[in-house]
Amino acid sequence: MGAEKQNSRSLAFPPPLILRAGRYLPTLIFLGFAVNLILPELASVEESLQVIKTMVLWAVLLAALAQVIRYMGSGYLLHSIVANVNQKLSVSRGALITIAAASVGLLAGGPLGNGAATYRWIRKLGISAEASGLAGTLPTFFNNTILVILGVAGILELLAAEELSSAQFSAFFLVLVGMGMGIVSVGWGKQHRKGFMAAAVREAAFFSRALQRPYNPHSTETAVLRMFAAFDVLEKGGWKRPALGAVLTIGFDMLTLYFFFIAAGNQVSLSVLLVGYGLPLLFGRLAFLLPGGVGIVESTMAALYTGLGVPGPIAVVVILGYRMFSFWIPTFLGFPLAAYLQKE
Repeated sequence: MGAEKQNSRSLAFPPPLILRAGRYLPTLIFLGFAVNLILPELASVEESLQVIKTMVLWAVLLAALAQVIRYMGSGYLLHSIVANVNQKLSVSRGALITIAAASVGLLAGGPLGNGAATYRWIRKLGISAEASGLAGTLPTFFNNTILVILGVAGILELLAAEELSSAQFSAFFLVLVGMGMGIVSVGWGKQHRKGFMAAAVREAAFFSRALQRPYNPHSTETAVLRMFAAFDVLEKGGWKRPALGAVLTIGFDMLTLYFFFIAAGNQVSLSVLLVGYGLPLLFGRLAFLLPGGVGIVESTMAALYTGLGVPGPIAVVVILGYRMFSFWIPTFLGFPLAAYLQKE
């Protein structure tokens, strides 16, 4: 009985993580206000208000529906990953866990905090450690892979239209090269697992010292082992349904942005939509010091869309509306969901 209670406590979501997220929440709110105040400077307030007044309600409602389906896609992604090892997780529960884990990871640990939260909450449902570990690792891999594909497509589209400056091309190219090197290193690590593990621990220890934070190699070792377990599952063919879940997640998120363009009376082509969507979100995920890429996503989107001919007032309203539906509302819903999942 005592051992069972101890296991229950070890699987509970650690309160310090929630508290740490709470401490960073005012910073996130401040950044959000700053972005919402600065971005409209691209156009006059009067012009932006006029766009809002003339927006089509049914398109805004479709944007909201697209976000709901997006998170059901995320739930299906977790459901299909768990099913790969003969475990069961409902799509709706997977969606709730996705929203809550994203909010906590946003302010406490980034992707690692997100993965840790996902692992613990799925493990609490009685699902095996193997399946929970995969669920905490693979969604980030699938979603980021699709964003990289969209990012590359966006760069090629900009190059073809001769809309990409040399500075922008250099920045985007360096980001993609960096991610490519990461993929190559992981590929090498699959064949040399001990060497990769040792290198990962050294790198993590270096950054912890640089940030003057205590370091425990166990967390790094656990993350690397889960990553290799995830790739082993993928090699056995367990990637098809999770990939579909990721496509649904990213696809309906992009559709949210598209519906906002329709609502603002400025329907854009698929190529323009794609160019302004993939690259900014990719940049936002790489900006680890800014929660959720706040500021990076909005400013990059605005620069790309206005550069492609979208009027400034429309670009501002569309971007802020999209970010409200896809980032701010899910983020603030995620914290009470995290408290619910912790106490359940």
